[in-house]
Amino acid sequence: MTAGGRKLLRRRGGRLPAGLALPQLAALLLLAGCATLERQGAVPQAPMPTAAPKALGDTPDEIERKKLIALYGGDYRWPKAENYLNEVLVRLAKASDTPTQPYRVTILNSAVVNAFALPTGDLFVTRGLLALANDTSEVAAVMAHEISHVAARHAFLRAEQEKTAAVITQAARVIQNRQKGEEVQASAAQTIAGYSRQQELDADRMGIAVIARAGYDPFGAARFLNSLARSSGMRAALIGQKDGSKPDILATHPSTPERIAAALQAARQIGAPGVGEAARPQYLAAIDGMTYGDDPKDGSIRGHKFLHPRLGFSFEAPEGYALENSAQAVLGVADGGAEALRFDSVRAPKDKTLTDYLTSGWIDGLLTSSIHSGTVNGLPAVFADARAGEWNFRVAVISFHDDIYRIIFAVRDLSDAANKKFDDSINSFRAITPEEEKLALPLRLRLAVAGPNDTAANLAAKMVLTDRPLEQFQLLNGLEGEQLKADDSYKIVAN
Repeated sequence: MTAGGRKLLRRRGGRLPAGLALPQLAALLLLAGCATLERQGAVPQAPMPTAAPKALGDTPDEIERKKLIALYGGDYRWPKAENYLNEVLVRLAKASDTPTQPYRVTILNSAVVNAFALPTGDLFVTRGLLALANDTSEVAAVMAHEISHVAARHAFLRAEQEKTAAVITQAARVIQNRQKGEEVQASAAQTIAGYSRQQELDADRMGIAVIARAGYDPFGAARFLNSLARSSGMRAALIGQKDGSKPDILATHPSTPERIAAALQAARQIGAPGVGEAARPQYLAAIDGMTYGDDPKDGSIRGHKFLHPRLGFSFEAPEGYALENSAQAVLGVADGGAEALRFDSVRAPKDKTLTDYLTSGWIDGLLTSSIHSGTVNGLPAVFADARAGEWNFRVAVISFHDDIYRIIFAVRDLSDAANKKFDDSINSFRAITPEEEKLALPLRLRLAVAGPNDTAANLAAKMVLTDRPLEQFQLLNGLEGEQLKADDSYKIVAN
């Protein structure tokens, strides 16, 4: 944080609370997105929902499990995939070092690519991860990786390391000045991150041995990690980041190239490619028809447009913004993280005007001279600027039905061109049209069988995705070029 940096937003009650916006908002959103795409094997560190459903007599482990499921938008019921994954899991457990440990898998209703495990043997995989995997050996590698975390008690060891780091940091803050305390805290965080990276490499190595003993292709781990790297690289390209492969120094995982190299080495020590079963047709049949991308009930991202049929509005980010629909807000970044966007809503407080709400203290650095009222497509609105550290902010609050919708842009240089771009985006907020409602229909994974003359471009043209459809088709199917195998099935995205 820069010397003049302060929090711009403070947490307030209501739907989609604004609990995160800093002077480094743009860079922070960028790093958070990349970490989400690449993180595997780590239980998420975000605050757990307090309203996760409980049943009378739930154990602490079951309560924790339900909180994690709620954090990722609930579980996703797709019996074909669920049954198939549990069959694979039984096979893996028998080949593991803890064959008597009971395991179960839950599919999470999230487009984020992630997987993690609890010490109880509960495994979680997201819809996004299942869409990215291309055969049984790849998803088996992910689950074996998680089994290895459980068997090696990594979660317990990580928790002990974090407790030690917290004690050290607290002591440093008490007996030394603030700057020195922050240096010690950063050093402790790096120690934890390094330890976790070794855990990840160990879990990869152990997991590859498990899938090989279970009869699956040990090279599946490297293939999936390669797709993971490509996914991260594609997102980096969409937001203009120059180096999509550069990991955050405090990331809880090693860089993907490092993991790919280690996974290939481990697989080669077992045998040559083709030594185990890939089981691609069986896996594709299990995920055929699953929801792809955002769950429409939580709103849908279509390019740089966000549609929410249930709440009845649409909103367009400026061209070049890559959007992500998180549990707290719609986040967007552009120009390599030099610009950022946050869009969320809160319940409108009673007996307060929009200006009262804007000036009620949830924004630091608000420039009161910039506050002015107006309308956005006939809806009451109030606009203002704010400044914190190196960052300038454009803020708009719009009244729609019983809610206040908040649009916040962050940029270092609030030029006339930037103001024009942000104004156009703010003025795009409006009630949804019937045509837009059709755009927000669920997207689904479907299988297309390649004909003798089909290429990747031919099948990509059948996708409803408009943003780099060929690249997305190649990523979804683990392809490097245009060549397809006749009579093989390939994943496409359709309504």
